[in-house]
Amino acid sequence: MSGIDEIEEWARAQRRVIDLVRDLPAERSGRRVPACPDWTVRDLFSHMVGLGADVVAGDEPDDHDAGWTGRQVERRRADDIATLVAEWESLTGPVRDWMAAHTTRPLADVLIHEQDLRGALGAPGAQHTPGLHALRDRFAGRFAGRVAGLAPVALIGDGWRWVSSGDEAGAAVVVRTTDFELARALVTRRSADQLRSWTERGDIGPYLDGFALLGPLPDAPLSES
Repeated sequence: MSGIDEIEEWARAQRRVIDLVRDLPAERSGRRVPACPDWTVRDLFSHMVGLGADVVAGDEPDDHDAGWTGRQVERRRADDIATLVAEWESLTGPVRDWMAAHTTRPLADVLIHEQDLRGALGAPGAQHTPGLHALRDRFAGRFAGRVAGLAPVALIGDGWRWVSSGDEAGAAVVVRTTDFELARALVTRRSADQLRSWTERGDIGPYLDGFALLGPLPDAPLSES
């Protein structure tokens, strides 16, 4: 990502997430997260807090494997939302300092999971932030690498347009929806059926694996609206 203050974007996203979960009753914090179906809202928030703690402590594997993220949740199994909020707020300065000295990898995690939480809670928002736009552009580059051997594909939003090669007119496949839906599709938060429904030209089938950048595509449609 470039052209934005990524540390400030992380801090803004952190604040939005805290505002989203701080006053949740137990019933809502116990909701399953469709984008992370093994976790409840509280579990996903535990992971977000735990990621910050582990990064600052120097405990971060290259692949963010399931064992690592699962331990973050289990260590905080007895913590309520207020306790988790307090821990994350105590980590704000250390995480900012770590990102200034190393990389801004934590930004992607908080931006992706903010929307996962919003989907679970039925609380849409923050769909057009500079951080989310930059994340979309970064993952479009990764998607390009996955579909490099295929005919050109165009992703056409309501403002953002991207083509793997050439221009839209020459693309064999055209996927058209909103900028936000494309941003979520590029971080593996949209199903194959959703991608097919947005395809107005060509066969999206050979390109579906390209969207599986963070694991398998969801089995069921996802939405944050």
